[in-house]
Amino acid sequence: MDCVCRNPLRLLAGMALYPARGPNFNYAAVGVPDDWRQHLFTGFASHWNKNSNLGQAFDLWFLNLFPRTSPFLFNDGGYLTLSFIPTLGTMLLGVAAGRWSLAASPNIPMRKFLLAAAALLAAGLVLHLTGICPIVKRIWTPSWTLFSGGVCFLFLAAFSWVVDIKKQRDLAFPLVVIGMNSIAAHFIAHLCENLVESSIRINLGMRALNIFGTAVEPTVLGSLTLGVYWLMLWWMYRKKLFIRI
Repeated sequence: MDCVCRNPLRLLAGMALYPARGPNFNYAAVGVPDDWRQHLFTGFASHWNKNSNLGQAFDLWFLNLFPRTSPFLFNDGGYLTLSFIPTLGTMLLGVAAGRWSLAASPNIPMRKFLLAAAALLAAGLVLHLTGICPIVKRIWTPSWTLFSGGVCFLFLAAFSWVVDIKKQRDLAFPLVVIGMNSIAAHFIAHLCENLVESSIRINLGMRALNIFGTAVEPTVLGSLTLGVYWLMLWWMYRKKLFIRI
Protein backbone atom coordinates (compact mmCIF):
# COMPACT_ATOMS: atom_id res chain seq x y z
CA MET A 1 0.00 0.00 0.00
CA ASP A 2 2.96 2.29 0.66
CA CYS A 3 4.07 2.23 -3.00
CA VAL A 4 0.49 2.98 -4.04
CA CYS A 5 0.56 6.26 -2.14
CA ARG A 6 4.13 7.36 -2.93
CA ASN A 7 3.85 8.19 -6.64
CA PRO A 8 0.53 10.12 -6.43
CA LEU A 9 1.89 12.08 -3.46
CA ARG A 10 5.04 12.97 -5.41
CA LEU A 11 2.86 14.36 -8.17
CA LEU A 12 0.85 16.20 -5.51
CA ALA A 13 4.07 17.83 -4.27
CA GLY A 14 5.10 18.79 -7.81
CA MET A 15 1.72 20.32 -8.60
CA ALA A 16 1.73 22.19 -5.29
CA LEU A 17 5.21 23.64 -5.85
CA TYR A 18 4.42 24.82 -9.39
CA PRO A 19 3.28 28.49 -9.26
CA ALA A 20 -0.50 28.91 -9.27
CA ARG A 21 -1.99 31.31 -11.81
CA GLY A 22 -3.25 34.61 -10.47
CA PRO A 23 -6.79 36.00 -10.75
CA ASN A 24 -5.88 37.91 -13.92
CA PHE A 25 -4.64 34.86 -15.80
CA ASN A 26 -5.99 34.60 -19.36
CA TYR A 27 -7.83 31.29 -19.17
CA ALA A 28 -9.34 31.80 -22.62
CA ALA A 29 -5.84 31.42 -24.08
CA VAL A 30 -5.66 27.87 -22.70
CA GLY A 31 -9.10 26.79 -23.85
CA VAL A 32 -11.19 27.48 -20.75
CA PRO A 33 -14.51 29.01 -21.91
CA ASP A 34 -16.21 31.77 -19.92
CA ASP A 35 -19.18 29.59 -18.96
CA TRP A 36 -16.83 27.01 -17.41
CA ARG A 37 -14.84 29.33 -15.19
CA GLN A 38 -17.33 28.97 -12.35
CA HIS A 39 -15.71 25.57 -11.78
CA LEU A 40 -12.22 27.00 -11.27
CA PHE A 41 -10.76 26.57 -7.80
CA THR A 42 -9.48 29.39 -5.61
CA GLY A 43 -6.79 29.44 -2.96
CA PHE A 44 -4.29 26.60 -2.76
CA ALA A 45 -6.54 24.29 -4.80
CA SER A 46 -6.02 26.60 -7.81
CA HIS A 47 -2.78 24.71 -8.44
CA TRP A 48 -5.06 22.10 -10.05
CA ASN A 49 -7.11 24.41 -12.29
CA LYS A 50 -7.79 23.36 -15.85
CA ASN A 51 -4.92 23.85 -18.32
CA SER A 52 -2.99 26.09 -15.93
CA ASN A 53 -0.97 23.65 -13.84
CA LEU A 54 2.27 21.68 -13.85
CA GLY A 55 0.74 18.99 -16.09
CA GLN A 56 -0.16 21.59 -18.70
CA ALA A 57 3.37 23.03 -18.58
CA PHE A 58 4.80 19.54 -19.03
CA ASP A 59 2.56 18.87 -22.04
CA LEU A 60 3.55 22.19 -23.65
CA TRP A 61 7.14 20.99 -23.51
CA PHE A 62 6.74 17.24 -24.07
CA LEU A 63 4.06 17.10 -26.78
CA ASN A 64 5.80 19.75 -28.86
CA LEU A 65 8.92 17.58 -29.07
CA PHE A 66 7.10 15.49 -31.68
CA PRO A 67 6.34 16.49 -35.29
CA ARG A 68 2.93 18.18 -35.39
CA THR A 69 0.86 20.01 -37.99
CA SER A 70 0.47 22.82 -35.44
CA PRO A 71 2.01 23.48 -32.01
CA PHE A 72 0.27 21.92 -29.01
CA LEU A 73 -1.37 24.62 -26.89
CA PHE A 74 -3.85 22.79 -24.66
CA ASN A 75 -6.21 19.83 -24.47
CA ASP A 76 -9.85 20.85 -24.82
CA GLY A 77 -10.89 18.41 -22.12
CA GLY A 78 -8.10 19.38 -19.76
CA TYR A 79 -6.53 15.91 -19.89
CA LEU A 80 -2.86 15.63 -18.90
CA THR A 81 -0.08 13.22 -19.83
CA LEU A 82 1.19 13.18 -16.23
CA SER A 83 -2.14 11.74 -15.11
CA PHE A 84 -0.66 8.32 -15.86
CA ILE A 85 1.23 8.57 -12.53
CA PRO A 86 -1.79 8.57 -10.18
CA THR A 87 -3.51 6.15 -12.58
CA LEU A 88 -0.71 3.69 -11.85
CA GLY A 89 -1.61 4.12 -8.19
CA THR A 90 -5.12 2.93 -9.01
CA MET A 91 -3.69 -0.09 -10.81
CA LEU A 92 -1.47 -0.93 -7.83
CA LEU A 93 -4.47 -0.83 -5.52
CA GLY A 94 -5.93 -3.61 -7.64
CA VAL A 95 -2.65 -5.52 -7.36
CA ALA A 96 -2.79 -5.15 -3.56
CA ALA A 97 -6.37 -6.44 -3.49
CA GLY A 98 -5.38 -9.44 -5.59
CA ARG A 99 -2.41 -10.28 -3.36
CA TRP A 100 -4.53 -10.05 -0.22
CA SER A 101 -7.12 -12.32 -1.79
CA LEU A 102 -4.52 -14.92 -2.81
CA ALA A 103 -2.82 -14.85 0.57
CA ALA A 104 -6.12 -15.35 2.42
CA SER A 105 -7.55 -17.97 0.02
CA PRO A 106 -9.93 -19.74 0.40
CA ASN A 107 -11.11 -17.11 2.90
CA ILE A 108 -12.04 -13.53 2.01
CA PRO A 109 -9.89 -10.78 3.63
CA MET A 110 -12.96 -8.67 4.43
CA ARG A 111 -11.27 -6.83 7.28
CA LYS A 112 -8.41 -5.67 5.04
CA PHE A 113 -10.85 -4.62 2.32
CA LEU A 114 -12.93 -2.55 4.74
CA LEU A 115 -9.94 -1.00 6.50
CA ALA A 116 -8.40 -0.07 3.15
CA ALA A 117 -11.72 1.43 2.04
CA ALA A 118 -12.01 3.54 5.19
CA ALA A 119 -8.39 4.74 5.07
CA LEU A 120 -8.46 5.62 1.36
CA LEU A 121 -11.84 7.37 1.53
CA ALA A 122 -10.74 9.39 4.55
CA ALA A 123 -7.42 10.38 2.97
CA GLY A 124 -9.07 11.45 -0.29
CA LEU A 125 -11.77 13.47 1.44
CA VAL A 126 -9.30 15.18 3.78
CA LEU A 127 -7.15 16.28 0.83
CA HIS A 128 -10.26 17.57 -0.98
CA LEU A 129 -12.04 19.28 1.90
CA THR A 130 -8.91 21.02 3.17
CA GLY A 131 -8.25 22.42 -0.31
CA ILE A 132 -4.85 20.73 -0.56
CA CYS A 133 -5.80 18.64 -3.58
CA PRO A 134 -9.33 18.63 -5.05
CA ILE A 135 -11.00 15.44 -6.22
CA VAL A 136 -10.99 15.72 -10.03
CA LYS A 137 -11.58 12.53 -11.98
CA ARG A 138 -10.69 13.90 -15.41
CA ILE A 139 -7.04 14.53 -14.55
CA TRP A 140 -6.98 11.72 -11.96
CA THR A 141 -5.73 13.85 -9.08
CA PRO A 142 -4.03 11.97 -6.22
CA SER A 143 -7.06 12.65 -4.02
CA TRP A 144 -9.25 11.02 -6.68
CA THR A 145 -6.91 8.01 -6.74
CA LEU A 146 -7.35 7.59 -3.00
CA PHE A 147 -11.08 8.33 -2.89
CA SER A 148 -12.04 6.18 -5.88
CA GLY A 149 -9.78 3.40 -4.57
CA GLY A 150 -11.71 3.45 -1.31
CA VAL A 151 -15.00 3.22 -3.17
CA CYS A 152 -13.67 0.26 -5.18
CA PHE A 153 -12.62 -1.56 -2.00
CA LEU A 154 -16.13 -1.02 -0.63
CA PHE A 155 -17.63 -2.55 -3.77
CA LEU A 156 -15.10 -5.40 -3.63
CA ALA A 157 -16.08 -6.14 -0.04
CA ALA A 158 -19.79 -5.99 -0.88
CA PHE A 159 -19.51 -8.24 -3.93
CA SER A 160 -17.26 -10.68 -2.05
CA TRP A 161 -19.84 -10.91 0.73
CA VAL A 162 -22.76 -11.46 -1.63
CA VAL A 163 -21.08 -13.78 -4.16
CA ASP A 164 -18.40 -15.65 -2.22
CA ILE A 165 -19.74 -15.73 1.32
CA LYS A 166 -23.51 -15.81 0.73
CA LYS A 167 -23.10 -17.81 -2.51
CA GLN A 168 -25.57 -15.63 -4.44
CA ARG A 169 -23.63 -16.06 -7.66
CA ASP A 170 -26.62 -15.60 -9.97
CA LEU A 171 -26.82 -11.95 -8.90
CA ALA A 172 -23.40 -11.38 -10.46
CA PHE A 173 -24.39 -12.67 -13.91
CA PRO A 174 -25.02 -9.20 -15.47
CA LEU A 175 -21.51 -8.18 -14.42
CA VAL A 176 -20.02 -11.48 -15.63
CA VAL A 177 -21.38 -10.77 -19.12
CA ILE A 178 -19.52 -7.46 -19.15
CA GLY A 179 -16.38 -8.69 -17.41
CA MET A 180 -15.92 -11.67 -19.74
CA ASN A 181 -15.75 -9.25 -22.67
CA SER A 182 -14.26 -6.13 -21.11
CA ILE A 183 -12.27 -5.24 -24.26
CA ALA A 184 -15.39 -5.55 -26.43
CA ALA A 185 -17.33 -3.50 -23.87
CA HIS A 186 -14.75 -0.73 -24.07
CA PHE A 187 -14.89 -0.57 -27.88
CA ILE A 188 -18.69 -0.80 -27.99
CA ALA A 189 -18.99 2.11 -25.57
CA HIS A 190 -16.75 4.30 -27.73
CA LEU A 191 -17.71 3.18 -31.24
CA CYS A 192 -21.47 2.79 -30.78
CA GLU A 193 -22.27 5.64 -28.41
CA ASN A 194 -23.57 8.16 -30.96
CA LEU A 195 -25.51 5.52 -32.93
CA VAL A 196 -27.19 4.03 -29.85
CA GLU A 197 -28.03 7.36 -28.20
CA SER A 198 -29.43 8.89 -31.39
CA SER A 199 -31.50 5.75 -32.03
CA ILE A 200 -32.96 5.92 -28.52
CA ARG A 201 -33.82 9.59 -28.93
CA ILE A 202 -35.47 8.98 -32.33
CA ASN A 203 -37.43 5.88 -31.36
CA LEU A 204 -38.51 6.83 -27.84
CA GLY A 205 -38.61 10.60 -28.16
CA MET A 206 -37.57 13.22 -25.64
CA ARG A 207 -40.91 12.98 -23.81
CA ALA A 208 -40.09 9.44 -22.72
CA LEU A 209 -36.53 10.38 -21.78
CA ASN A 210 -37.84 13.27 -19.64
CA ILE A 211 -40.39 11.13 -17.83
CA PHE A 212 -38.69 11.87 -14.49
CA GLY A 213 -37.83 15.47 -15.39
CA THR A 214 -35.23 17.15 -17.58
CA ALA A 215 -32.61 17.08 -14.81
CA VAL A 216 -32.65 13.27 -14.81
CA GLU A 217 -32.77 12.90 -18.62
CA PRO A 218 -29.01 12.16 -18.95
CA THR A 219 -29.35 9.40 -16.34
CA VAL A 220 -32.32 7.85 -18.13
CA LEU A 221 -30.54 8.01 -21.49
CA GLY A 222 -27.35 6.60 -19.99
CA SER A 223 -29.22 3.71 -18.37
CA LEU A 224 -30.97 2.82 -21.62
CA THR A 225 -27.70 3.06 -23.53
CA LEU A 226 -26.00 0.77 -21.03
CA GLY A 227 -28.88 -1.67 -21.46
CA VAL A 228 -28.34 -1.78 -25.22
CA TYR A 229 -24.60 -2.31 -24.74
CA TRP A 230 -25.32 -5.15 -22.31
CA LEU A 231 -27.61 -6.87 -24.82
CA MET A 232 -24.81 -6.75 -27.39
CA LEU A 233 -22.39 -8.28 -24.90
CA TRP A 234 -24.98 -10.86 -23.83
CA TRP A 235 -25.34 -11.96 -27.45
CA MET A 236 -21.54 -12.32 -27.67
CA TYR A 237 -21.54 -14.25 -24.38
CA ARG A 238 -24.15 -16.72 -25.65
CA LYS A 239 -22.22 -17.17 -28.89
CA LYS A 240 -18.98 -17.61 -26.91
CA LEU A 241 -17.39 -14.68 -28.72
CA PHE A 242 -14.73 -13.29 -26.41
CA ILE A 243 -12.10 -10.71 -27.39
CA ARG A 244 -8.89 -11.27 -25.44
CA ILE A 245 -5.23 -10.38 -25.64
